[in-house]
Amino acid sequence: MHPIFLPLSAATVAHYRRGGLDSNGQPPERRIVQPGDGVPCRHTLEYLPEGSAYLVVGHRPFEGLNPYTETGPLFLAADEAVPGAVPSSALPPFLTAPSYLVRGYSADERIVYGTGAVTPTERIIERCADLLARDDIAFVHIRSASNNCYHVRVERSAG
Repeated sequence: MHPIFLPLSAATVAHYRRGGLDSNGQPPERRIVQPGDGVPCRHTLEYLPEGSAYLVVGHRPFEGLNPYTETGPLFLAADEAVPGAVPSSALPPFLTAPSYLVRGYSADERIVYGTGAVTPTERIIERCADLLARDDIAFVHIRSASNNCYHVRVERSAG
């Protein structure tokens, strides 16, 4: 079993690129990547190039609603021609900080207490594999260790 890193879905990104309302009921904000910004796109799983347009949206990376389904800001390439990443067992290129919060969730989208840990980036795949080996963990989130921003969802590989 290998963990698979999943970009934000093409359908979700298309909704925001068309100006669809975010999880806070607001239209996306449009900005331009400035020198030194380091804008991590949750659809390409890469940093966006300087000068490119991007969207800022309030997003809830969950299917349902409950007290654990957090909403937070994320960035997306604004250009419809920019394709999303392919789900992969490789660590996404935009995970370049020294560490991230890695946290497991149950099938009903609730935090499984005791699973959240600030994890060195080079140990993320191992940590995700350990969590996903547990029956009580349905998926994992990788989040900013300093701001708790959602970065990427991780699931079990199909094979």
